[in-house]
Amino acid sequence: MSDTNNDSMGRGTQGTKMSKHHKKLTASAIKGAIQLGIGYVVGNLNSKPDRDVLMQDFSVVESVFLPNEGSNLTPAHHFPDFRLKSYAPLAFRYFRELFGIKPDDYLYSICNEPLIELSNPGASSSWFYLTSDDEFIIKTVQHKEAEFLQKLLPGYYMNLNQNPRTLLPKFYGLYCIQCSGFTIRVVVMNNILPRAMKMHYKYDLKGSSYKRCASRKERAKSSPTFKDLDFKDMHEGLNLDSETYNALMKTLQRDCRVLESFKIMDYSLLLGIHVLDHKPLSRESRCDSRKGQKVLYSTALESIQGSMKDPEPLGDDDTFGGIPAKYKDENLPHLSGDN
Repeated sequence: MSDTNNDSMGRGTQGTKMSKHHKKLTASAIKGAIQLGIGYVVGNLNSKPDRDVLMQDFSVVESVFLPNEGSNLTPAHHFPDFRLKSYAPLAFRYFRELFGIKPDDYLYSICNEPLIELSNPGASSSWFYLTSDDEFIIKTVQHKEAEFLQKLLPGYYMNLNQNPRTLLPKFYGLYCIQCSGFTIRVVVMNNILPRAMKMHYKYDLKGSSYKRCASRKERAKSSPTFKDLDFKDMHEGLNLDSETYNALMKTLQRDCRVLESFKIMDYSLLLGIHVLDHKPLSRESRCDSRKGQKVLYSTALESIQGSMKDPEPLGDDDTFGGIPAKYKDENLPHLSGDN
């Protein structure tokens, strides 16, 4: 059975973190409920006709109860009884269509194989699940985060229509699972650093120099995420042709303006670098390390520049493109390229 309302974000009685939830519910039950619930609600959307997204669609919450023994509308399953709430389902269907995600592909990615639970929860105590095909990340979020995201949806919708090359995260769905007295909220997002492409360097860039060095603990990881000052220390810049540089800068400026309009202050650019013919990076080889890099800015380069021709071989001129600081003594890393 299911119903539609304008309920808030599934307020529960629990105030515990996800790590404690995992002690109460088995990992397989959590992942199974996520997969079964999303599969059910997205599958039901196929019966609803396509139409324009209306303002009220952003606040709609559809709720369905999936008992263990099944019902006239829901399948039987071997997990505990649970309720799933789907937030703004028609709006997220529109987003998935806009991103070129077909319903069958979405369901196949999420439901066909067991989800992969990433080993370490994030700094915010969120847990992350990865689909077996590397396409999607499912992240647990707190009540306030989920509520804030739903409030942003009208602005997110407007931004996607005005700036289809945005590098802001791609959100594919927002759900709430209530099971065994616990409430778990998850958002489905694009996986921007797939395992198929090894990232030799990862950076979380904020455009600031204050406390922007990776900690010793982070550096000791097998795949650390470095920060702004690490980037300046390890790279002279990244080679970009003039057209790509201009398109990237325009996209970043537009995205920052949108985040400012949302009154969001804490954000960063996740940059992954794959180095062809990779060799350990040293201070002496910083200039040479710029050649032969593939760069992923939160989405593929095609998202900011459309289809691109194969890049021309890079010359030996050190002034070609790149992202060095504009002025020698400047603390902030500035993008600069040949114009």
